[in-house]
Amino acid sequence: MAEWLREPGFAGTHATMGADISQFMAMLFTALFLVGGVQAKKGNGTGHHWLMLGGMVAMLAFFTSYYLFRQLGVLAFEGKEGFGGSQTLYENVFVPLLTFHILLVVIGLVMAIYMIVLGFRSQTIVDGHRTLHEAIVQTTWKKIGTMFGIVAGVVLLFFLGRGVTAGFSAGKLGVYLGLIVLIAIVFGVEMTIQRLWPNGARRHRVLGRFTIVVYCILFVTGSVTYAMLYILYPGRIG
Repeated sequence: MAEWLREPGFAGTHATMGADISQFMAMLFTALFLVGGVQAKKGNGTGHHWLMLGGMVAMLAFFTSYYLFRQLGVLAFEGKEGFGGSQTLYENVFVPLLTFHILLVVIGLVMAIYMIVLGFRSQTIVDGHRTLHEAIVQTTWKKIGTMFGIVAGVVLLFFLGRGVTAGFSAGKLGVYLGLIVLIAIVFGVEMTIQRLWPNGARRHRVLGRFTIVVYCILFVTGSVTYAMLYILYPGRIG
């Protein structure tokens, strides 16, 4: 699998197969989120629900695969040899842009998990149609602690299971611990935000708009980085 991802991509650039798949998936996610946002504005709650849920689940699965295999990213740290531009351009433009993009990836993953949970908690189904329910949607620290313990346990069991078959390493452990930290951040966000917007429907609308903006900026920064790395200033990648 890893060797195949290093082969030349299908887009006709200097990118690897993994990089082209990453860029294509980013385009697909962004399109789903934008169409889902349009459906929400039109009052089509059911269409909005399935478009956003499908996009977010697919995005989470994709980025989880990226971090597990460490080969799928357009934006993997290739080092200076992966960037064919000048040292000045690399340090002052490429690295800051890449860093900003990775920060947005983390925010996007946190918001994806949070919005999936919030979407189910704040919706109601009336005559077969999904709509937001104008009600207080809050949880307690006890419930949060229980859910986090269960999820963290599942993640660690998955790590142990893969470790038995594929071997253990500090890098793999770091990935799984990072996933647990990410989940903890999601729960922390929930406990903070639910005090600012206790009404679940209003919270969903406000954070939904914010999340879509984040995904759009994420796609733009990723596309610019892809262009710099594989079209404008290709290096010795792969």
